[in-house]
Amino acid sequence: MKSLLLLSAACTLVALAFSTTAEQKLRNCNDVRAAYSSKGFNVNDVPNKYVNGAPLKVCPQGYSCCTVEMEEKLSQQSHTEIKAPVSRLSSNMQSTFRQRHDHFDRYFKELLLNSEKSLHKMFTRTYGMMYVQNSELFKNFFADLTRYYVSGSATINLETMMADFWAELLERMFRLVNVQYEFSDAYMECVSRHTEQLLPFGDVPRKLKIQITRSFVAARTFTKGLALMPQVVNKVSAVSASPSCVRAAMKMLYCPYCSGQVALKPCQNYCLNVLRGCLANQADLDAEWNNFLDAMLGLADRLEGPFNFESVIEPIDVKLSDAIMNMQENSMQVSQKVFQGCGQPKPSTAFRTKRAIKETAFTGRFRPYNPEARPTTAAGTTLDRLVTDVKKKLKHAKKFWSTLPETVCAGERIAPGDECWNGTAKSRYESDVMGNGLANQVSNPDVDVDITKPDIVIRTQIAVLKEMTSWLKAAHSGNDISFETDEEASGGEESGSGCDPPSCATDQDIYFSTPPTPRFVPVGKPSGGAVSTRGSLLAALCGLALALLAPHWR
Repeated sequence: MKSLLLLSAACTLVALAFSTTAEQKLRNCNDVRAAYSSKGFNVNDVPNKYVNGAPLKVCPQGYSCCTVEMEEKLSQQSHTEIKAPVSRLSSNMQSTFRQRHDHFDRYFKELLLNSEKSLHKMFTRTYGMMYVQNSELFKNFFADLTRYYVSGSATINLETMMADFWAELLERMFRLVNVQYEFSDAYMECVSRHTEQLLPFGDVPRKLKIQITRSFVAARTFTKGLALMPQVVNKVSAVSASPSCVRAAMKMLYCPYCSGQVALKPCQNYCLNVLRGCLANQADLDAEWNNFLDAMLGLADRLEGPFNFESVIEPIDVKLSDAIMNMQENSMQVSQKVFQGCGQPKPSTAFRTKRAIKETAFTGRFRPYNPEARPTTAAGTTLDRLVTDVKKKLKHAKKFWSTLPETVCAGERIAPGDECWNGTAKSRYESDVMGNGLANQVSNPDVDVDITKPDIVIRTQIAVLKEMTSWLKAAHSGNDISFETDEEASGGEESGSGCDPPSCATDQDIYFSTPPTPRFVPVGKPSGGAVSTRGSLLAALCGLALALLAPHWR
C-alpha cells in the first residue's frame, strides 16, 4: 500500500513537470523571434513571452507574440510577399514577348535590307551603268517600304507610293527604249498619268501591290501587337494593392506568428479568396486579353500562309525583273499606244548611229530565276520558325490574369487538407470560394472590395487592348485600319482589298473622257484619213531603231 502511494506521488510530479514545460514552451516566443529576425527585422521587436494582444488591428486579439509595431512591419512585408510572385510572373511574361518582338522586328528589317542588297547586286551585274544611273529609284522604293514598316500609313500610303514608283519606272524605261526620240516633260506626264491603262509591266504591279500591302500590314501590325504586350503587363502589374488587400495578406501570411505557429501555412481556398479579392481588377482584363491573343494567333496564321512577308520580300528583285522584262518584250506595242495617245514625238538630234544606240539603249536582260538560289535568311532564322515559336508563347499566355490566384496559391505557399491556417485558427476553411473579377467580390469574406470603383489604369489598358485587337482583325483581312477609316469617309475601298473587274482588265484600250495636255487621242483609226508622208518616215525610223535594239533585249 505504501509503495502504491509513493508511485502515485511520483507520477503526479512527473505529470506536473511535463505540464509546466509544455506551458512554458507555449508561452515563450522563441520560434517567432527566430522567424521574425530571418525576415531582416530586429529580434528585439518580439517579446520573449506572450503579451496582451488587445491593441492589434489585424490579427486575433488576446495573448500573442505580436505587438502593434510588429504588425505594422509584417503588414509591409506581406504586401511585398503577395506582390512578389505576381511581379515575377509578370516580369517573365514581359521578357518573353519583348524578346519575341525584338526577334520579329530585327528579322523584318534585315529581310528588307537583304532584299535591297540582292536587287542592287543583280541589277548592277545585269544592267551595269544603266541601272547605276537610275538606282536611286529603287533605293527610294525600299526606303519607303521601310518607312511604312516603321511608321505606318501616317507617313507612307503604300498604294500611292507604289503607283508613283511604277509611273516613274515607266517614264525612265520609256525614254531608254525610245532613245531615238526627244520627250518633253509635258509628254512624259501624259505617259505617266496613264501607267495603269498602258499596262507596260503586265500584271506584276497589281499583284505586287496586293502582296506587299497585305504582308506589310500583317508584319507591322503583328510586331506592334508583340510590342504592346510587355507594356500592358508592366502597367497592370504595377497597380498598387488596396489597403484592404494588404490587411488580408497580413492576416493570411503572418497572423499565425502571433500564436507561435510560424510554420503554419494558409488553406488553399482561403488563399484563393484573398488573391481573387486582391487581383479582382486584374482579372477583369482577362476577357479582352484573350480576345487580343486570339487575334494575334489569327494574324500569325496569316503570316505563315497568304500574307507571308518572307515569300514577298525575298524574291522581290525577281518580281521587279519580271515587270521590266515584260516592258522590254512589249515596248513596241506600248510605244505605239503612247504615240497614238500622246502624239508623235520629235526625233532626237543626238540619234545618229548604231553605236549611239548601243551606248544609250536599255539592253540588259535577266536570267531565269532559280527558286533554289534564295537569299540568305535574315537574323539567322526563318519566318516559319519565328511564328511557330511565338504561337506557343501566345497560347500559353491565355487566361494569364484570371489564373494568377491559382498560380500563386499552389505548392509550398499553401497547406493541404485541414492542417492549415483559415484566418483565425489551424482548421478547415469553410467559406465558399469567390469567382474571378470585380463583380464577384461583393461577398468576399476575406477582402473588402469596392466593386463600384474599378481601377482606372486597368480600364485604360482594357481599352488599349480592344483597339489593338481591331487593328489585328483588320490586318487579318489585309487592310490597314487607318486606310479603312479614311476610305469609309470618302466612300472608297480599303487598301489591300484586291482588284475587282472591270478595273483589273488587262485588255482595255486607252481612253480619257477629259483629254490632258498634250491631247490624248483614243486608240483607233487616225483622224483625218491617210497617214502623212512624214508620219510614214517616222514610223520607218522607229521600226529601224527597234530592230537594232531587239538583239540586245534578247
